[in-house]
Amino acid sequence: MRPNPIPPKPGQESVWDYPRPARLEDTNKQIRVSCNGIVLAETQRAKRVLETSHPPVYYIPSEDIKLEHLIETPKKTWCEWKGWCSYYDVSVGDKYITHGAWRYFDPTADFLPIQEYYGFYVSFMDACYVNDELVIPQPGDFYGGWITSDIVGPFKGEPGTWGW
Repeated sequence: MRPNPIPPKPGQESVWDYPRPARLEDTNKQIRVSCNGIVLAETQRAKRVLETSHPPVYYIPSEDIKLEHLIETPKKTWCEWKGWCSYYDVSVGDKYITHGAWRYFDPTADFLPIQEYYGFYVSFMDACYVNDELVIPQPGDFYGGWITSDIVGPFKGEPGTWGW
């Protein structure tokens, strides 16, 4: 059952206005990921994926990530919109995060531009920012959405939302 969307105020986006299937778009917003006292990734060349009922997921180009802290794992998954994905553990000092990042190594044609870009789970990092605003992680352990004050829901991921 689809919930009642929160009406967006000026300058906000409703996740219920996002498309299905998902859409990829460029963004020049400042994106920053911090982990165990270091800036792990920072860019103004990110891409974001928009999909109905989900906050945006930001993907950061490999050139703007300290890749020495990412360790590829055997875990692979398939997304009907984006294609084949690999997962990465994140190791920074004494902090080790299992499957804290991912990358679409074999994306579908529509998502080929994110092939060398990585996503990060906000809930596993110390902090993630969009234009210096601290991000709230999308609820649940399956999704990687970034919630900011310019995004309104309700958001998929909370208990009882699997069938949306």
